[in-house]
Amino acid sequence: MGNRGMEDLIPIINKLQDAFTTVGLSSTFDLPQIAVVGGQSAGKSSVLENFVGRDFLPRGSGIVTRRPLILQLNYAKAEWGEFLHCKNKKFTSFEEIRSEIEAETDRMTGKNRGISPIPINLRVFSPHVLNLTLVDLPGLTKVPVGDQPHDIEQQIRNMLMEFITKANCLILAVTPANSDLATSDALKIAKEVDPQGLRTIGVVTKLDLMDDGTDAREILENRLLPLRRGYIGVVNRSQRDIDGRKDIKAALAAERKFFLSHPSYRHMADRLGTPYLQKTLNQQLTNHIRDTLPQLRSKLQGQILSMEKEVSEYKNIRPDDPSRKTKAMLQMIQQFGVDFEKRIEGAGDEIDTLELSGGAKINRIFHERFPFELVKMEYDEKELRREISYAIKNIHGVRVGLFTPDMAFETIVKRQIARLKEPALKCIDMVVTELTHVVRKCGERMSRYPRLREETERIVTTHIREREQNTKDQVMMLVDIQLAYMNTNHEDFIGFANAEHQAIRSSGDKRNAIGPRQQQRIGHQVIRKGWLTIQNISFMKGGSKDYWFVLTAESLSWYKDEEEKDKKYLLLLDGLKLRDVESGFMSKKHTFALFNPDLRNVYKDYKQLELGADTSDTVDSWKASFLRAGVYPERIQDEQATGGESHSSHMSLGSMDPMLERQVETVRNLVDSYNGIVSKQIRDLIPKMSMFLMINDTKEFITSELLAHLYSSGDQSTLMEESAEEVQRRDEMLKMYHASKDALNIIGDINTTTISTPVPPPVTNDWLNTENRGSSPPSPVPSRPPPRPVSSSMNSYNSGQAHVPRPSSVPLVPSRPDVPSRPGPSGVPSVPRRPERSAPPIPGRPAVPARPT
Repeated sequence: MGNRGMEDLIPIINKLQDAFTTVGLSSTFDLPQIAVVGGQSAGKSSVLENFVGRDFLPRGSGIVTRRPLILQLNYAKAEWGEFLHCKNKKFTSFEEIRSEIEAETDRMTGKNRGISPIPINLRVFSPHVLNLTLVDLPGLTKVPVGDQPHDIEQQIRNMLMEFITKANCLILAVTPANSDLATSDALKIAKEVDPQGLRTIGVVTKLDLMDDGTDAREILENRLLPLRRGYIGVVNRSQRDIDGRKDIKAALAAERKFFLSHPSYRHMADRLGTPYLQKTLNQQLTNHIRDTLPQLRSKLQGQILSMEKEVSEYKNIRPDDPSRKTKAMLQMIQQFGVDFEKRIEGAGDEIDTLELSGGAKINRIFHERFPFELVKMEYDEKELRREISYAIKNIHGVRVGLFTPDMAFETIVKRQIARLKEPALKCIDMVVTELTHVVRKCGERMSRYPRLREETERIVTTHIREREQNTKDQVMMLVDIQLAYMNTNHEDFIGFANAEHQAIRSSGDKRNAIGPRQQQRIGHQVIRKGWLTIQNISFMKGGSKDYWFVLTAESLSWYKDEEEKDKKYLLLLDGLKLRDVESGFMSKKHTFALFNPDLRNVYKDYKQLELGADTSDTVDSWKASFLRAGVYPERIQDEQATGGESHSSHMSLGSMDPMLERQVETVRNLVDSYNGIVSKQIRDLIPKMSMFLMINDTKEFITSELLAHLYSSGDQSTLMEESAEEVQRRDEMLKMYHASKDALNIIGDINTTTISTPVPPPVTNDWLNTENRGSSPPSPVPSRPPPRPVSSSMNSYNSGQAHVPRPSSVPLVPSRPDVPSRPGPSGVPSVPRRPERSAPPIPGRPAVPARPT
């Protein structure tokens, strides 16, 4: 055949289809193919069976094809079939092929006539076929049957769209001749995705079942409802023939006889029938592949380049080589250590832009979360003064104390220092959690060796847990050291003399100690800026809105945007506190609120100002910033201290004599000063202890000891066993790589100057929008192209060339003048026809040579 070089590409496309389907890339790699679409009982399955010459497709009523069937026809001397899901198994009985299709369909969809978009790949080898690839799709339906879902029509439509919307897919629109072609579902859906008709081929079935006195001549001559690639008519076996197991070869002979003997079709019999359809589709597909070669070549090259690095590692792999296993293990452990250090130090190759992780998150724990937890443990002022008063009275006993007892100071300070253990231990827990997460992320590179990854993560995580306990012991010891001795000679400690002096001046304005200029400078110091959402604005007033907030040491301001020109409000922070608020039903924001403990309005008519952010990390950062501004979280005991005991305590405090009140104020100043010293030391030492005892120690352990622990934990060959998924992936990757390379080589060797038929010119195809379907006038036929030399490979229709619809229905006969056109009913010249004379059938007439120019 003239296009033999081009036809050799179809088997390569079939191999690519198999390779990509196996690795799950068939939907992302757009390969040239032909999709068969049509309504139920339109004759799609019969057309495919006629191509093969065998009965092999499931039959029945309703939806029979419930999964896409990718049918790959390959010319061969013997006859058999193969399924992609049954590798290395040949089916020589086509009854077995039919049973396997039914079983595989039921396995995926069940027996309730449901559908599935997962295709079945069937390859048929036969001496009676041409190289061709078709996709048999479920028939379009309107009404669900049996247990089918109510949206079965939409499901089938979506499945069809997955195939026919691809630019490299030709559409074979099958329509029965005994129904109105203008209402064809197949042509309608093809028109939606291919409005120019570049990819649509029309097939008209059941021509022998039309009513007496009617025919489809105008349709087959592409004059009524024209398509750019035209129509081809076929005659399939009837249901009686199928039930009677009529041989397909006999059916093809009967089809040939029907066209040669029918007065409306005999003049075009050489362009009708299943053999001509098969040849036309073969040529259309090869020409379509030829047209898409540049795009296919670039896609293959990109696919090969993307696989090159991974394939280079696979090419020389010998799974049972001990030296290879040792080398791979050393490389994996070394890379694990490098990744761990990079994630902690912040110099990783892959930077996460979505969330904090590794060292950045640990840094946030040290400088935001841990200080916030410390401040949450701050004492309540009223409760503290009450405790100091009781301590002083209990120390004096029955006597009246003239001096401030230092034991009251030491008792209260120890109680406050002991409370620092909880936030310090919580900080260690947060660091351990993040370290464990880093270990898991670093182990992802070892997914190829699951046993090695599991053992590595177990050893490193166990070591971190050991260091965690050691670090917590050191933290407890650090707090116990602070409790062991009160260093009242510390340079930052105010001492008793200064404490009493401050107690005397406590009734005055505390801000007088700071100069006006210094006070103004501190008050205007910006602590934080950023976007927040005001959550508790009612819908009547516009709902929640985003503003640009500026937090200083004394106030919170918000503006319309970052330019800070349009100020919306200024809120003073004096006396405000923080509390957590649950998000609303419709909100996905993380929310906290500012409020006045004395229940005064904070913002306009609102008792609290609810602020929201997209992430909890942002909320925690803002809380830490408010702490720096002196806005502390609310105390649970503040709400609980409203009972009778609290009332009596306030009464007792209110009835204190001036000397006791001065002593309480003195001890209060001493406790505040010493607690500040201890908290500052704890806030500085806990991060340092965590780094030294856990993080740095873990890095050193991974570098120097991890490999030895792995060798001692088990057999090396066991650790380096590849997962079954990895072995399968490697084999499939190599298979796809070699298939792509072979296809690229074949494409490079193909002579792109081989003979091909250009796409026919456009036709008037707005008939789908015509309301009066039955009275559609014949569309104008494109003018005859100028004559051109004909290649020797095209001296017969058996060359496989695609048919271009000719403007005349008169066959080309030597020395015969053209018949003049006869004006049509609408004034448009109609296509000339052969005079209606009965001509004797000419069996097996050879192709008529082309008219000489």
